[in-house]
Amino acid sequence: MKVAVIGVGTMGRHHARVYSELPEADLVAISDADVIQAESTANKFGVRAYTDYHEMLDKEKPDAVSVVVPTAMHEEVGLAALDAGVNVLIEKPIAATLEEGARLIKKARAVKKQLMIGHVVRFDPAIQALKQKLDAGELGRIYQIFCRRAGPFPTRIQDVGVVIDLAPHDVDIMRFLAGADPIRVYSETEQRIHTDHEDLLWATLRFPDGLIGGLEINWLTPTKIREVFVLGERGLFRVDALTQDLYFYENSLVKDVQWLMLQAIKGVSEGSMTRYAIPRFEPLKAELQAFLKAIHDGQPVPISGEDGLAALRISLALIESGQKHQVVELS
Repeated sequence: MKVAVIGVGTMGRHHARVYSELPEADLVAISDADVIQAESTANKFGVRAYTDYHEMLDKEKPDAVSVVVPTAMHEEVGLAALDAGVNVLIEKPIAATLEEGARLIKKARAVKKQLMIGHVVRFDPAIQALKQKLDAGELGRIYQIFCRRAGPFPTRIQDVGVVIDLAPHDVDIMRFLAGADPIRVYSETEQRIHTDHEDLLWATLRFPDGLIGGLEINWLTPTKIREVFVLGERGLFRVDALTQDLYFYENSLVKDVQWLMLQAIKGVSEGSMTRYAIPRFEPLKAELQAFLKAIHDGQPVPISGEDGLAALRISLALIESGQKHQVVELS
């Protein structure tokens, strides 16, 4: 399948690299407004370079493209690719506004092409294993999902704050694990170092059936932290996304207890800890393979435009809540 990449900054170069490694993909070209960056990347992978993505789409006629440009350009570039009859993967978030995201979804339907949003964290093997265990009922009823994503400020990010840059990852993971959307959110945001946008978020998300989500995100921590905790009746799952490890901390009081007796339990106690042996793989590779497979098979992509729009809607609500210091209702 002929593929191309539009935008070869840090993340775009990774897309180009992975496509060049996939047997099911034929990387034919890359495009970037920076001629030096475009040519150096193209030379590295032995493909043609363009500074005008319209020209690239017209001359190369790829089957699929990755759109890895600044968020403000997602709609413009995505619509152009769809109009050219190309299947599109857009790095998260889907767009800068809900209206722009909705137009991308409408266009993809109109031209009957695939639109996938690059929420790459879903493809982390530990997250995938956790989802399987939750769906199998191994935790029982889920009480809480807490995501922590912290680290130093990425100088490559200029157009958005920490919420739009990072929150869509964890909002999407919460939706994925819970199988539901939050009904209301409350957040506190701050600008401590960077003057243009917020660089710290602490938030609570209320889901149906009493599930509570917690979210900590910042660009102020001098070491990277990527963790997901899921608390439930049988204990606690913890994912370390940096090492792709999944742990389970057992509530020993529910061990060997029949489900009908759970309501009689008066507390919890520390049981055994299990670290699961999970085969490690690169999430971006799994994501791009899933994108190409969906195109090849004519099946829905695993992360749709609607999924991307939902994550953006929730992320924008978190910003609104932080600015107004009020709960924002989503339903």
